[in-house]
Amino acid sequence: MKALTLILTLCIIVAFSQATPIVTQPQPNESFKLNHTHPQNVGSSCTYTVTIKTSCSSPSYTRDHISIAFGDAYGYQVYVPRLDDPYSGTFERCSTDTFEIYGPCTYQICYLYLYRTGYDGWLPEKVTVYGYYSNPITFYYNTYIPNGIWYGFDYCGSYLASSASA
Repeated sequence: MKALTLILTLCIIVAFSQATPIVTQPQPNESFKLNHTHPQNVGSSCTYTVTIKTSCSSPSYTRDHISIAFGDAYGYQVYVPRLDDPYSGTFERCSTDTFEIYGPCTYQICYLYLYRTGYDGWLPEKVTVYGYYSNPITFYYNTYIPNGIWYGFDYCGSYLASSASA
């Protein structure tokens, strides 16, 4: 009985030591590169709906340039170099903006990064992506996006680990 308890205890320790931690806060990614392996508008093209809720703690609006990149664990990436309206500003405080985006088809989206350049600042609350081949996924920011760096989430390692064990 003691040997069985010891074996079970060791199995539990090994299982938890191999678990990938879930990142609950966005992180800067200085090494993030846009993926040109699966370029946009080559082969099949899919439509995505992206909703971005701007926090009520954000500046009243931003004229900053906002870019977005998201994708799956297999290298398929959707990139939009500028989501904002260059003439009127977008992302007003306490509002939700919806964008229809076209890009390469992905499987389950597991990462999303935002890139901001400008002087106004911007505090998104959350970003939700709806895709044809993937379940909707929401990334909760609730923090200011730093200037000049890709900033966001990458759950792809945990996604691959969970699909490999399934």
